[in-house]
Amino acid sequence: MNLSIIIPTYNEAANIGPLVAHLLHNGGNTLAEVIVADGGSTDNTLALATQAGARAVSAPKRGRAAQMNHGAALATGDVLYFVHADARPPANFVGDIAQALDEGYSSGCYRFRFDSDRWLLRLNSYFTRFDSLTVRGGDQTLFVKRSLFEALGGFDEYYVIMEEYDFLRRLWAKDKQTFKLIQKDVLISARKYERNSWLRVQLANLVAMTMFRAGAAPVRIAQTYKKMLNY
Repeated sequence: MNLSIIIPTYNEAANIGPLVAHLLHNGGNTLAEVIVADGGSTDNTLALATQAGARAVSAPKRGRAAQMNHGAALATGDVLYFVHADARPPANFVGDIAQALDEGYSSGCYRFRFDSDRWLLRLNSYFTRFDSLTVRGGDQTLFVKRSLFEALGGFDEYYVIMEEYDFLRRLWAKDKQTFKLIQKDVLISARKYERNSWLRVQLANLVAMTMFRAGAAPVRIAQTYKKMLNY
C-alpha cells in the first residue's frame, strides 16, 4: 500500500498544522504524501500546512468536491485517504487501512466521536457504528483505492454540498460488500454544535438529507442549510 492523504481546506489555520503533524508522525514509510488542497483561504492555512510538512496547493476551483478531486489528481499513492481539517484519525490509521485492504476491502471509513462530553453528542456518535448512509459523512474520513475512485469518476463537482454522500451512494451501488466500516473513532470538532443548538443542527441535517434523497439541486440544499445554521 502506498497511501496519499488529501485534506480540503478553507480558513483552517487553527487545525491544519496539528493535523498534518499527527498524520506524518503516524504515517511511516507507507505514507506517500499529505496534500492540502485549499479553496482560497484568507488566513495562513497554506503557510502552516507547508510548515508542518504537507504539500499545500491552491485548487483552481473552490468547493470540497473540486478541491478533493484536484488533490487526488496530484496524488501518487495507489490508495487515497480523504480527511477533513477538523478531524483526527486514530494513530494507527495506516495499520487499520492496510488490514482492511488485506481483508479484500477496497474502501471504507471510521465511526466518529466529538471532542465534547455532552451526552447528546455522545448519542450522535453512537449511531455512527451502524452501516447506514444517513449516519455517514466526510467527518468520518474515507479511504478508497485509486482505481475504484477513478472508475467512479471521483467526486461529482455538481454537489457543492453532500458530495461525500453522493460518492458513497454511487460506491455502494457498485459494490457495497467491499466497503469496510472500521469500528474505531475519528475525533471530530463539535464547533458546529457550539455555535448552534443541538436541535438546530439536527434539524438542518435532517432537512439537507431529505432534500438530497428527493433529488433537490445541491445549490438549493446548500442555501437552505446555511440559512438554518450560524456559521
